Formats: sequence, C-alpha cells, structure tokens
Amino acid sequence: MPPVTPDQPRRPAAGARPTGRARPAPRVPAPRSGEGSRGRAPLPVAAGVAAGWAAVTSWLPVTLVLGLAQLSADAGSLPGALRAGAAGWLLGHGVPLGTSAGPLGLAPLALTALAVWRLTRAGVHVSRAIGARGGRSPRQALTAAVAVGIGYALLGAVAAIAVSAGGPQVSPVRAAVTFWIFGTVCALVGAARTTAVSVLLARRFPPPLRDGLRTGLVAGLLLLAAGAGAAGLSVATGGGDAADMIGAYRTGVAGQAGVTLVSLAYAPNATVWSTSYLLGPGFAVGSGTAVQVREVSLGALPAVPLLAGLPRGPMDGAGAGLLAVPVLAGMAAGWLLARRLLRAATDGRATVGWPALLVPAALAGPVAGALLGLAAALSGGPLGGGRLAEIGPVWWQVAGVATLVVAAGALLGAAATKILARTPTPTPSRPTRATPTRPAAPRPPGPPR
Repeated sequence: MPPVTPDQPRRPAAGARPTGRARPAPRVPAPRSGEGSRGRAPLPVAAGVAAGWAAVTSWLPVTLVLGLAQLSADAGSLPGALRAGAAGWLLGHGVPLGTSAGPLGLAPLALTALAVWRLTRAGVHVSRAIGARGGRSPRQALTAAVAVGIGYALLGAVAAIAVSAGGPQVSPVRAAVTFWIFGTVCALVGAARTTAVSVLLARRFPPPLRDGLRTGLVAGLLLLAAGAGAAGLSVATGGGDAADMIGAYRTGVAGQAGVTLVSLAYAPNATVWSTSYLLGPGFAVGSGTAVQVREVSLGALPAVPLLAGLPRGPMDGAGAGLLAVPVLAGMAAGWLLARRLLRAATDGRATVGWPALLVPAALAGPVAGALLGLAAALSGGPLGGGRLAEIGPVWWQVAGVATLVVAAGALLGAAATKILARTPTPTPSRPTRATPTRPAAPRPPGPPR
C-alpha cells in the first residue's frame, strides 16, 4: 500500500460526504402562540352555522314547491307558503302533523334524502372547522355530530311552534327529539368520514363481514333500482289518467307544476312500494286494501297523479317474469362478490376457499333485508284518518322476504361464478435435490511475479 504523505492527502471516495464542518441547518421560524388553531372555529359557532345552512337549503325548496301548488286565481299568499313549507319540512323528517282530517305522517322521501345529504355535509364542515380532519378521533367525530344535532333540534322546535300558531298541530318536544336524532345520525356519517374514523372501523371488521356488508348494500340498491324502473313503467303506461288528474286542479300552469313536483317528491316512496310488490308482500293504499302480485283490491283513491300507475288486477302472463327480478339482483350481487375476490386472489397468487366466498354471500341477505325493511318503514304512514290511515308496505314482511331471496340469489351467483371461473389450483413444487459438487483441486503455486 503506498504511503500517504502530507503533500498527497488521501482523496475521498466518489459519493462520500466530506468530513468537515457540518453546514448549519436552515433556521425555521418558530410558530407563534395560537397560530396552529388560528383556522379553527368555536364548536357552537361552527355547529350553529352548519345546522342553519342545512335547514335553509332543505326548507327553501319545499316552500317554493308548496307555494306553486297553492297558487290559483285568488288563493295563495307568502305567509301561507312559508307556513306550508315549514309543515312540509317537518313532515319530511318524520314529524307527524295533526289536521282536522286526522294525522298526516306520510313523509316525502325525496325531501328526506335532501335533508340527509345536507346534514351529512354539515358534519363534514364542522369536523373541518374544529380541526378534526384526518385525526381519527371518535370523540371529535361524536362531538361534532352531537353539536349539529342540538342546533338542528332547536330549529325543528322553532318550526313546530311556528306551524302550530296558525295551522296543523305539531308537538315541539316531538319535533325537537326527532330532529336531534335525525341530525346527529346524519352528521355522524359525515364526521366519521372526514375524521377517518370510518377507516378505523372498517379495519376492525373481519374481511367476510366487510364483504357481506358491501354485497348486501349492492343487492339492496339493485332491488331499489328495479323497483324504480317498474314504478316508472307503470306511471308511463297510465300517463293519460295522470294527465287528467293534473288537469283537474284548477290552479293554472304554476299550480299544476307545483302538484307535479309534489308527486315527484313522493317518487322514492313509490319506488319502495314497487320493490315490495316485486318481492311479494306488496303494499296497501288504505285500510282493507292490498296491491300484490296475486291480488289487487282497491277502493276510492285520492286524486294524486302518482297513483295512476297502480295495477288494475293480479299479474299474469309475461308480467310474471318480473318475479324473478329479486333473485336476479341477488345473483348479480353474488357474481360481483365472487369476481372481486377471485381477482384479488389472482393478483396475490392465492386461491379463494368456499367458506371465504359463501359466508359473505350469506351475510348479504340480512344486510339487504335490513336496508329494505328500513326503507319500507320510512315510506309508509297515515294520510289522514279513516280509510287512508294505512298506506305503504309492512316493513317486517319486506325485510324477511328480502333476506331470504337475496341470500339465496347471492349464494347461487357466487358459487356459479367460482365454478365457471375454473381457477387452477396451484400444485406445490417438489424440492430439488442439490447435486454434490467436488471441491476444486488446489492449484500449484506458480513463480512469483
């Protein structure tokens, strides 16, 4: 090794950092006191603003629609439209109205869906305002949701007092409790997603349960889509009767447009009723009536254009093929489940066993049954006293039949997909014996170079 002299110092290797005086790190200004929370807002202020905005954006469309429905040559006024809008807003949240003709509790689910969306966004905004975004703190998510629910409950109580002053009788306590539960649950959904608490909950669930929840939701939505298509087809075939009903309202063009919009607000209710009709339990349009595949018995109906598409008699002939739609929806959900699991197994070079496939398919039935049972319970209600005190399907019948049909269809679809996919089972490779090698003979030493 050549010596290193002071005249020829050792050079550092390529890529090596020189060992000398370290460069000073860049100075970062220290944050000022209170700078981290400067963008945050007090919880009461954020919850009040978010709840108020959610209330306004869901109440104003109802006021406009009902104001148009009340227009005529000599009727309709701004105070009456505001009061009617508040009453319809309360009804959309499930708060019954006491009228001279009896209780009115048939909630328009289109308004309910609008309120759910706005309250979900309120939970998102409050979580961001208090600095809980991505914090994965269940306490912060629950705090934001409860705060929104309290603010929403106060607005519901005020609306109930205003409506009761010159119109239907509404209990302020009932309105406050209903609005608090409604607002807290909906805001919790948005707060859980914003704070990433939903990610923590999803990771704690076992994979079969997660797959079963997803498959059940898909099957329930497919059934509701089929019900919406059937309801739309029925209304289209009875379009002439619907037009005559709209023309019977002597309210001018604006008033007839308002009546049409009110009917559209109940279109989700008709979707749930049509889904119950396809499943088998059917629904009622008054006490002592039944609209089922095997039986249709109707009495005098209110002049509502949406009811123009009701069947006139039992289903027969080619229409009986619609009874296979629920089973096909369950099979489609099972097919999607199997395709997703098989694709993930192919990417991971593994196989999907029968328990990992059939357990989520079986769990899809109760999930879809719970979803459709809840929808059936929300879609019905009284439309006054007397004969119209019973409208809508029986929720437990819908839930039970949907559970059985979706579970059977999902199991059939998942099993058929796995069998037809013909995924080859990987065979374990045999270990190869290592051939012994002889050690190389030592080379004789050569002459020194």
